[in-house]
Formats: sequence, C-alpha cells, structure tokens
Amino acid sequence: MPTWRYSVELDPEKTVKASLRDVSMSYKFTVETLRLIKGKSIGEAKKILEEIINMKRAVPLRRYKKKVGHKSTVSGPGRYPVKVAKNLLKLLDNLENNAEFKGLNVENVRIVHAAAHKGMKIRNYLPRAFGRATPYYDQLVHVEVIGEEVS
Repeated sequence: MPTWRYSVELDPEKTVKASLRDVSMSYKFTVETLRLIKGKSIGEAKKILEEIINMKRAVPLRRYKKKVGHKSTVSGPGRYPVKVAKNLLKLLDNLENNAEFKGLNVENVRIVHAAAHKGMKIRNYLPRAFGRATPYYDQLVHVEVIGEEVS
C-alpha cells in the first residue's frame, strides 16, 4: 500500500486537512477551480462550487485557454467543470467535518493550500475499423486541501 503525504506541513493545532486520491476527473479544470477557491472560507468556496454546478458561474481559465470562448460571468475565457465541482464539494464537506471534529470554528477556517497532482494513467484501447485501435487514457488526479483557522 502506498503512503500518502501532503506537500506542505503547517501548524497542526490550527489547521485541518482533507484529500481526494485517484479520482477520475480533469486535471486542468481541477487546477483552475482550486485556484478560484484558494483563500476563501469554506462557506464561500461551497457557494462558488454550487454556482459552477448550476452553471451560473464560469471558472476563468488562465493557463489552459487556447480556443476557448469567453463567458459573461468572467472577463475572458472560461468553462463550467461540473464533475470537478461536484467532487470538490464533497472534499470541502470532508474538510468541514474534520474542522468540527478538531474543535475549530468552521466559519473562521480559510483555505490556505489547495493543490492538484497527477496520479496514474489508466491505459485502454478502443477497437476501430480495419483492425486498428486507438489508445484511450484516463488521467487520475490527487487533490489536497488545507484550511487554517484565522482569528
């Protein structure tokens, strides 16, 4: 069994952690969505993710943005990564429950670290006509979020 570690270590008295491991979702949209919710409180981040799920708010694309149309809710190119938002909403619920278990004030917990890392690739092949085959790869993603209680 592999052992998982977080990429940063902060004060364990005032911080709370949560992670997703080997999730099948888009890495690039995960990076952009985490950039959007970093620095926000848990309640604000949940509200943003629910707006993304309902397609009321687009995620601005900063790095991966070639040939992407502009959206009215952001100034520039954007998309609505619903699958990523649903998985991150579950992660924030877990973070909130961990904060309650530790005895921290959930309203004062801010997301200070949010990172996505590429996991393993699941390799598969799609059979095509005339004896050919097309490779099909599914990139798994690891996500880690750390919240800190701010007084």
